[in-house]
Amino acid sequence: MNYVMEVGTADDTLQLESNVRSYSRTFKETFDTASGSWIYTKDGGKYLDFLAGCGSLNYGHNHPTLKQALVDYIVKDGMSMCLDMQSIARSNFIRSFNSIILKPRGMDHRIHFTGPTGANSVEAAIKLARKVTGRTNVVAFTNGFHGCSLGALALTGSSHHRASSATLLNQVTRMPYDGYLGRDIDTAEVLDVMMKDPSGGIDPPAAIIIELVQGEGGLQTASVEWVSKIARIAKDHGALLIVDDIQAGCGRTGSFFSFDKFGIEPDLICMAKAISGYGLPMSVLLMKPELDQWLPGEHNGTFRGNTHAFITAATALEIFWENAGFESNLSFLCADMLRKCISLSDTYGLKVKGRGAMMGLEFSDPEQAARVQSTCVSSGLILERCGPLDQVLKFLPPLNVSSDDLDLGFSIIDKALEKSSDFQETAVAISEGVLEAS
Repeated sequence: MNYVMEVGTADDTLQLESNVRSYSRTFKETFDTASGSWIYTKDGGKYLDFLAGCGSLNYGHNHPTLKQALVDYIVKDGMSMCLDMQSIARSNFIRSFNSIILKPRGMDHRIHFTGPTGANSVEAAIKLARKVTGRTNVVAFTNGFHGCSLGALALTGSSHHRASSATLLNQVTRMPYDGYLGRDIDTAEVLDVMMKDPSGGIDPPAAIIIELVQGEGGLQTASVEWVSKIARIAKDHGALLIVDDIQAGCGRTGSFFSFDKFGIEPDLICMAKAISGYGLPMSVLLMKPELDQWLPGEHNGTFRGNTHAFITAATALEIFWENAGFESNLSFLCADMLRKCISLSDTYGLKVKGRGAMMGLEFSDPEQAARVQSTCVSSGLILERCGPLDQVLKFLPPLNVSSDDLDLGFSIIDKALEKSSDFQETAVAISEGVLEAS
């Protein structure tokens, strides 16, 4: 049946929606269609997308091969919902993930399909860690972000997100992330010393959870040395090592897992966002076989395994991660983004943040970062800010973005920075009495 949906003004619907909405406050257009690295408004406007669903659209919008696979499955009346019953779609994804991702890395982790959000994967990870170890405490790090449900929120550092539930957030020890106290202080060593001291104040933890790149925390990155020490500390103290790869995984840092080149073997790995390949809700928890101590249905949910997401996820693995050309192009993209960020950093006195295709620029003045973002959006580039003060301009283009589109995006950023720098110079001159304010 063909139908036409009448679209009212943005104000008509926003007045009916909760104040909790956030992205629509920055990106005020009403969007309609999208393809590749571009999204289009109902009025025909177009925007280059360096947000990519906050890292959920690593292969761009509506990739034609993924779209066709999903359409074919729907047209043949493939199962759209079957709880955690076995299905062809489910089995095909499991086989593809095992053969393309796990086996080549020598990993024998089992796959737990949790509820469809990243937060639910984190909830499952900490619940399982507590069940297996018999302990309750979890070590998490400054500026970490792990979700907004209570268990995940307890691990999250942001006071903005924690405020409404503060009294319920407990059984977590917060420690400084790599570099948090300056590069001269080894915060992994601080953790180790405190855990060895019976009076150090840290209860024996069930798990230590880390992001190798803190996506929402300001694109802080952990060094190989620091991560290796954290992995050793976890093992020495009988804690499980959880890697939150929800935003940094699926190729975002240049390899499928953010830890691929770090020489560690996480006990538990949380994944969501780009795992479906198409922006469909899907979340998994990977666990070493000996940790799979769940009783049937002990951590479940109605939508534990999105059948449509299985179709696009398996297809994405096959067309991208079985393709050596994709990984080669990804390496080029990461190197190109780093070069471009360094160039802008050198020109405008900003700090380069992040790793791989998860990069950003840090401003000393958060208001300047906001102005630059606003100018970029007005110029047709969608991107967000992150960090405790929203002081980092964050770049998350699709991993298959074209060179021309990447160049265009960074050209828009460059012009916005130039405009902002001119504004800053004028403001300083006015404040010093060199110019008169109009």
